[in-house]
Amino acid sequence: MAISYNFLLLCSLLFFVSPIVAQTSFRPNALVLPVQKDAATLQYVTQIKQRTPLVPVKLTVHLGGNILWVDCEKGYVSSTNKTARCGSAQCNLANAKACGGGICGAGPGNPISNTGTHGDIRIDVLSIQSTDGRNPGRAVTVPNFIFLCGSEFVLQGLANGVVGIAGLGRSKVALPLQLAAAFSFDRKFAICLSPAFPRTNGVIIFGDGPYVLSPNVDVSKSLTYTPLFINPVNTESGFLGDPSVEYFIGVKSIRVSEKAIPLNTTLLSIDSEGFGGTKISTVNPYTVLETSIYNALVQAFVNAMPNVTRVAPVAPLRACFKSSDIVSSRFGPSVPPIDLVLQNKVSWSIIGANSIVRVNNNDVSCLGFVDGGVRPRTSIVIGGHQLENNLLQFDLASSRLGFSNSLLFQRTVCDNFNFTSA
Repeated sequence: MAISYNFLLLCSLLFFVSPIVAQTSFRPNALVLPVQKDAATLQYVTQIKQRTPLVPVKLTVHLGGNILWVDCEKGYVSSTNKTARCGSAQCNLANAKACGGGICGAGPGNPISNTGTHGDIRIDVLSIQSTDGRNPGRAVTVPNFIFLCGSEFVLQGLANGVVGIAGLGRSKVALPLQLAAAFSFDRKFAICLSPAFPRTNGVIIFGDGPYVLSPNVDVSKSLTYTPLFINPVNTESGFLGDPSVEYFIGVKSIRVSEKAIPLNTTLLSIDSEGFGGTKISTVNPYTVLETSIYNALVQAFVNAMPNVTRVAPVAPLRACFKSSDIVSSRFGPSVPPIDLVLQNKVSWSIIGANSIVRVNNNDVSCLGFVDGGVRPRTSIVIGGHQLENNLLQFDLASSRLGFSNSLLFQRTVCDNFNFTSA
């Protein structure tokens, strides 16, 4: 009798401390979301299904976001929507420090407009498609998915039709770790972003590879790896002891046409106050560099193209050139390659397709890097344009980044994931 009682007690404890276990007998190894670039805002937008009955929800993808939040003020109707009670497993997972009326809450933040407010931690149904890494499969459901309620005020600056943020950061309640916990698959996810023109799908895959793109290229087999680092200071709040959930890598030097540019290398490390270092972002459309790094890069880039005419800047891009002076190839504009030399002596190569932005009806070609000022929180923020048609795998268990470099070298692109059923 004692054994039976203990067994039942254990089962009941597991029930209460496992708030996000999926309600399905089918256990996928990976899940998939399509993602498109919004041409007007340059944001990357995805769509999930949530609530009961299920409705499609458009969200801006925030690689460094700590949670999924949606606007609950306008039209949020669901028969399965529940608030999280203070002290509950859901509140503890969300690290929710605020509590009022017995309900825990946190601050949904908008990284585009830099606005925020207070919202309740909620629980509801979420539905997402499974995948074998080649095609989408059947939809699966998480009945107790933890999210945060935002408000219409915080939607300011988000793409048309977007009602919240899909956070992909290191937090336990961001999409990657919630989904991995719900379906017991590897704590990994991959992003592969496509440009806005032509309008095509990129892909986010939660779980391990294969990551197969037409024509039958398994990109997971050709990734280069470098360590991921944790900034001990929250890069949004600036609180010491509250680590950032964003993804930092170790850039040691930058080369243009295989020549290192002069840098203050202390800027490349994260100091005791959380300043410096390099992070990856999907909400910055272009790579943002501390002023001295930016100036050194532009000078080296211009010096490597002596026969290309410099033209007036096109905000926010300052280093612009006459397009007719630049030859095009299947790898984009033929310009000097930029290499980020990383912690373990591997290089992330940025070719013309990712370094140059065509503007003014393609008559002008600008270097897609932005001056971030003299003392930014982070010295190098690798932005969306530099990520496009590169597959990045974030391995949270091993704290490492796998990257493909430009998929154009493998004669494929991010749009080549097959979103039709097998």
